[in-house]
Amino acid sequence: MMWQKYFIGLLAAGSAAAVLAAPPLTVAWREKPPYYYYEDGVAKGFMLERAKQVFAAAGMPAQFVSEPQKRIWANFAHGAKNYCSISWYRLPEREAVAQYSIAVHTDQPHAVLAVPSAVARVRAHPSLKSLLADKGLTLAVIDGVSYGPELDPMIAASQNRVMRRTVETSAMFRMLAAGRADYLFVDREDWGYLRQKHPELQSLLLTEFADMPPGLKRYFVCSRDVPPETMERLNRAIASVTARSR
Repeated sequence: MMWQKYFIGLLAAGSAAAVLAAPPLTVAWREKPPYYYYEDGVAKGFMLERAKQVFAAAGMPAQFVSEPQKRIWANFAHGAKNYCSISWYRLPEREAVAQYSIAVHTDQPHAVLAVPSAVARVRAHPSLKSLLADKGLTLAVIDGVSYGPELDPMIAASQNRVMRRTVETSAMFRMLAAGRADYLFVDREDWGYLRQKHPELQSLLLTEFADMPPGLKRYFVCSRDVPPETMERLNRAIASVTARSR
């Protein structure tokens, strides 16, 4: 029996040494305040800080880099190695190119943010379905961004005029405030942060719909070459850090 314990000990030591010897993971994040963003050249954000705590708790060296969303998912699609990103909705097309951790955060449901000139027309609709069927309204959509597996197909089938732009969230909010569209779907964390930072957004008005899909869970994602034992270490660290943050 002693030789079995010795052999198991060697395996465990070898596994730990392999983890320590592995090169640092590249962990990509996109500009999305207040989740993760730059302020005066310093990377900040509650989700970025949580991610750093998770990787530290997992004992996994990580190099955090800021990259545009489309580049992040192109990297996964093209087989980037030793690569992870934070934090994303679970979608079939993404699961095809990356592996997911356990959930790290749950969003509040989206709301509708409208310009004053359109708010009465927006609020006249009894449901989200009715709102999206209104041919007289213009919906602003950030191109390349997912609003979740329920909202995405609803937007795709919408009879609204749709203004798609490849811009950051703050830029789209400013475009809405300037009257380029009538409304958009808003992440409440985004809105709570940006309305404090940009006085020109104060005129925009929030509306809730009872049939809005529930808030979605967010996950860390890693490239397919990241070993199962590394993902398990990451999951244990997420569970630990998330429990402490409640």
